[in-house]
Amino acid sequence: MAEKRFSNLDLAKQVDAFPYEDTEPEAYQAMMAAANLYTLTWKDGTPLGYMLPTVVDELEQVPLAIRGPVAIDRAARTVHAFEAGATEAERTRAVAAVMGHWRERGTFEVLRRGWRGELWPVYGSGAEVLYSAERAGMGLLGATGYGVHMTAYVRDDEDGDGGMRIWVPRRAADKQTYPGMLDNAAAGGLMTGEEPFECLVREADEEADLPADLVRRRARAAGTVSYVYVARDGKRMAGGGGPPGQIYPESQWVYDLELPRDVRPRPKDGEVAGFELLGVAEVKEALARGEFKPNCALVTLDFFVRHGILTRENEPDYDEIVRRMHRRLPFPGPHQVAAA
Repeated sequence: MAEKRFSNLDLAKQVDAFPYEDTEPEAYQAMMAAANLYTLTWKDGTPLGYMLPTVVDELEQVPLAIRGPVAIDRAARTVHAFEAGATEAERTRAVAAVMGHWRERGTFEVLRRGWRGELWPVYGSGAEVLYSAERAGMGLLGATGYGVHMTAYVRDDEDGDGGMRIWVPRRAADKQTYPGMLDNAAAGGLMTGEEPFECLVREADEEADLPADLVRRRARAAGTVSYVYVARDGKRMAGGGGPPGQIYPESQWVYDLELPRDVRPRPKDGEVAGFELLGVAEVKEALARGEFKPNCALVTLDFFVRHGILTRENEPDYDEIVRRMHRRLPFPGPHQVAAA
């Protein structure tokens, strides 16, 4: 049987899998209807996320004393929840109570197996943090998750494609998600109150054993990559065991780090099996074989675009690929403020 090959557009569509309401209205409506999705909204009508009907039903079953007031409009397919608290901290406690209730009862496997004890922010208009939720439960709300990804490379004028070589880690075999697949040099989720660059410095130390002072001096911000992922067969980006069909809007701050030839990333926290320095042609081949974790493939394609390796001249689907890696997300957050 022939080995499956992925085009660059295949890789982009694999990650940005949710139909576009403006350019694919029929597909969008079909997706919303087929999945029976509800929109989690804030009191001012701002949409915050897409929720599966199973999650909405389970939310309704949580005792009122735990969840607080919840308003579900079955006709409009909207949900108002976690609005009663006067402060962000009060609302965060309400969300934590619901997530803890579900975890204790084994309602959702993603909470039982994937609980991380990390809080991720849920934003309203103007990038205001309305409340925070357990990282493993963000997909249950369908709200936007944020993170950082860094590509580390060294200059190599002898390399025939791009004049560089790229440090590529392989995820540990016991990783909960995408074990053994290729990754970016450092990546991680952004916790509530954490600045993207500080998150990057932390992750570069934990995952690649790169000194903080080196990362602070040499890492360069390169914008964001945004997409709307749809979980398939329980796979998700930021944790394990999410129900198929869950919607994951995500925005990643991306960074480039040109390393000196004598600096070598090394595994430190056990999440990476090892690093390999690959030529651009070797990275392209690994992408085509589907060896990269999906959103890491998208970040790598973005790196190729920004460094003139992937162009309109050598990629017939260039414009759609770029559009899909910089998707306009349907929910509010700092990605909108940054783009304004």
